[in-house]
Amino acid sequence: MIRQVAVALILPLALTGCAQAIAESQVRTALVEAGLPEATSACMARRMTDRLTISQLRKLKALQGAKRTIPDYVDAVRRVGDPQVFEVTASSAALCATGFG
Repeated sequence: MIRQVAVALILPLALTGCAQAIAESQVRTALVEAGLPEATSACMARRMTDRLTISQLRKLKALQGAKRTIPDYVDAVRRVGDPQVFEVTASSAALCATGFG
């Protein structure tokens, strides 16, 4: 009985961790494909998946495509029309590009 309760409590936490890791990997890949440097993309993905919902992250998926600079990418995010997505992306880009992220 105690074992079943422990599994019931631990399993959702483990699955949440897996989902977080998958989301972070997908965001990192999308940022790299958008033309951002690998190290900056990894840093930004970590921050963005901690601060944005899956629905908000899906909005960013449409931005994959041509190579962009960080300012170009942030400008494209502004056009998504979600202030929180823009704020998190802009602050993540600034902090990660300068090494403070």
